[in-house]
Amino acid sequence: MDVKKTGTTTLALLCKDGIVMAAESKATAGFMVANKEVKKLFQIDDKMAMTVAGDVSDVQQLVRILRAEIKLHKLETQEEMKVKAVATLLSNIMYARKLFPYLAQIIVAGIDKLGMHIYSFDPSGACIEEKYVSTGSGSVFVYGILEKDYKEDMRVKEGINLAKQAIRVAKERDVFSGGDKIWLGIINDKGVEIRKEDL
Repeated sequence: MDVKKTGTTTLALLCKDGIVMAAESKATAGFMVANKEVKKLFQIDDKMAMTVAGDVSDVQQLVRILRAEIKLHKLETQEEMKVKAVATLLSNIMYARKLFPYLAQIIVAGIDKLGMHIYSFDPSGACIEEKYVSTGSGSVFVYGILEKDYKEDMRVKEGINLAKQAIRVAKERDVFSGGDKIWLGIINDKGVEIRKEDL
């Protein structure tokens, strides 16, 4: 049986004045580079975003489902959906497919009335709140950087530099991570800013 090799590196970290998220941009199909500038970081609400690692069709569907459910919640309640509620919803969606799972590792991060939150998910729907987290094949390299240099009181500007450094290390050491660009997401009280920069 042929095993299809895929890889990604994404991360998120809490800072004193916001949340920083990042992802590299290479998409692989086996040992072929399918795309060098694929987007792996998505805004799902005014102050919420997610990173995706895994099967492209699975993660695209999960992004669409979450965006739709968040909009429905707003229409029905006239209130913003809390980050923990979105995390619980995604966990339940993924758990319901436990026998035929979504092949995805997800990070959901956002700001609500209760504060700043980062949640990570595995394909079974396990959901854990984190101060910093990385997913994908390059995450083992990212954790080496984050565990050494992450500080709870760092500002977003420092967090962006740390995220770039960690993604660069993964690009250099993980054959399935890389690409030409890095996707950066900054979440603060003003909302979500997503931008693409050279890696």
